[in-house]
Amino acid sequence: MGRINVLDKHVAELIAAGEVVERPSSVIKELVENSIDSGAKAITVEIQNGGISMMRVTDNGCGIMRDDVRNAFLRHATSKVRAQTDLDAISTLGFRGEALASIAAVAKVELLTRSGEEDIGTHYVIEGCDEVLLEDAGCPNGTTFVVRELFYNVPARMKFLKKNVSEGNAVAAVVEKAALSHSEVAFTFIRDGRQALVTSGDGNLRNCIYSVLGREFTNASVKVDYELNGIKVSGYVTKPQIAKSTRSLQNFFINGRFVKSRTAMAALEEGCKGMVMVGKFPGCVLNIDLSYEAVDVNVHPAKIEVRFVNEKPIFEAVYYAVKSALTKGDTVKEFKVEAKKLTENLIDRSVVQKPFTMSQYTVEKIEKQPIIRPSQKEFVDRKAVKNYNSMLGEIAQDRESCKKPAGINSALTLNDPGEFEDVSLPSFTKKLIGKIREEKDLEMPGASALYGSVNAEEPKKTESTQTAEYTKNNDNAQITEKKENSAEDGDSIRPIIGTDGDKIRLVGEAFRTYIIIEKNDELVFVDKHALHERIIYEKLRCEQGKKFAQYLLEPTAVNLTHSQCTALIDNAEMMSQAGFEIEEFGSGTVLVRSAPSFIDAFDVAATVEEMADHILRNNKEIESEYTDWLYHNIACRSAVKGGDKSSPEELLRLYCQMQEDPRYRYCPHGRPTSMEISKYKIEKQFGRV
Repeated sequence: MGRINVLDKHVAELIAAGEVVERPSSVIKELVENSIDSGAKAITVEIQNGGISMMRVTDNGCGIMRDDVRNAFLRHATSKVRAQTDLDAISTLGFRGEALASIAAVAKVELLTRSGEEDIGTHYVIEGCDEVLLEDAGCPNGTTFVVRELFYNVPARMKFLKKNVSEGNAVAAVVEKAALSHSEVAFTFIRDGRQALVTSGDGNLRNCIYSVLGREFTNASVKVDYELNGIKVSGYVTKPQIAKSTRSLQNFFINGRFVKSRTAMAALEEGCKGMVMVGKFPGCVLNIDLSYEAVDVNVHPAKIEVRFVNEKPIFEAVYYAVKSALTKGDTVKEFKVEAKKLTENLIDRSVVQKPFTMSQYTVEKIEKQPIIRPSQKEFVDRKAVKNYNSMLGEIAQDRESCKKPAGINSALTLNDPGEFEDVSLPSFTKKLIGKIREEKDLEMPGASALYGSVNAEEPKKTESTQTAEYTKNNDNAQITEKKENSAEDGDSIRPIIGTDGDKIRLVGEAFRTYIIIEKNDELVFVDKHALHERIIYEKLRCEQGKKFAQYLLEPTAVNLTHSQCTALIDNAEMMSQAGFEIEEFGSGTVLVRSAPSFIDAFDVAATVEEMADHILRNNKEIESEYTDWLYHNIACRSAVKGGDKSSPEELLRLYCQMQEDPRYRYCPHGRPTSMEISKYKIEKQFGRV
């Protein structure tokens, strides 16, 4: 070992600077935090070449007194901490007194500042901890820092910087986090001469989120406002349907400071559990306000990691805040249809020819001439009109029996074929088609489907209809049946009135899986399996599965491996809570004497075997995770399956239960149980509006 030397001050400054200044974004973070601590209401950040060439931060805060300018660049010099006791309750973003000294050690720094108590400002230049200039300057109240040529004197650090685009993105992320944490401050971010971000600074967090994260995040977010045990959680959390595959949209702030907290992250995801699909993560902008004594921010020089005196209250506050917000503020997922695909699927090109704004139906045996229905807005050439008149003359032997309505002759013999009277031909076309079938015995492809019967008068059909009436007594949903001889608007099942006053009608069921409900001016599609699964899961979770246990007529023997058998026996109490009574039978076999009533008898053995395998493979999980998985598994196996035949009463009962509890909007795996589409959007797809 060599001799022990005392490092030169300049070398010591460079080593210490490496803990605080890692890249341009580190510089921006420290300067912006100082601006916020100074009471600034407007902050402008400007960078060039990712911040490597130049960084400028301007604010309208309190400024720096001239006598304090030199001291501001000394290590461990700060105006925010005076005594040891101040470290126990840090209320400012900066407090260590290392930022300016570290920045000045590895860059060329220029300062322009004036406090409200001074008439003349100060211009100060320092390069590599060496003072270059100190002079008077004219400037407004506030402070401007200009940092140039970062790491100009540390080439080894320069090599580790990334491309200008990457460094610029990192700076943008820092500015965005600062804007989200302080919506009362107006931020402006200029990148290579282009304005990249502007916030209003009006104190409205939603407006700030719109400016930073965009319209999609803002429109799909739910407001959070909750307080528990002195901890206040406020902000916004995204609805489950726009969950992302990464946690990049999760933003947590402790007393206005952006932090990375595993406790808050776990609470957020636990609060969204059962609503967000597996492998997806919700986004949020959550401010957690608690006493300064309950959190320690003096963990790392970057001040992005914190420690809590007690993590449990933090977890509970975030969990219940998110849970209650999603329960109250979430809405049914909207059913979206692409207009292009809809058109391609609905048009039968063998019958309707483009452009389909002018309906053309080909009759091969009538000179292969299309029957054209003229309208005021469509152009029909002279040849088409001549052929049309010729066809009428050939097929109408008795012109009196096929006499055209008034206005037809004049419409078809105008000198200007583009000028037609406002005539309507559906009834005449019906008679025409009827005449063709009667005299020529010809078939019109698609005509019957389009126009129906050709007879002028058809007997009215009456059918027995079934009316389902929904009433609610003592929180118990009941559906009663009533038969009537008259139908209402041709409905097979007449509308009912829900508990919230909505007019509800069961349209039917698609593919024996999706319930179709007409609710006021909307169509609602419900996945009956996913919905029933969620209903069973909530009953098991809230009321404990033991309540639904029933003894089997004959115990079911399940053959397992020795390790699986041991895992089940060791967790017998947990299995009992889920409704299973299990006892060891020897040689790797267990006897199941009771099981939840939801499960069919022939599914008991497979369910128990699957549970044993899950417990064995996840032996590091806590017991609540086991129990939750058990409830998921039982609910999935017990729920009505897609393809099962269900009566209209069962379908209505399922839908009414979904209306009563917002938790039923998602299945236990996070998939939506229902989607809706408005009448307006349907009519828009068909061109009615």
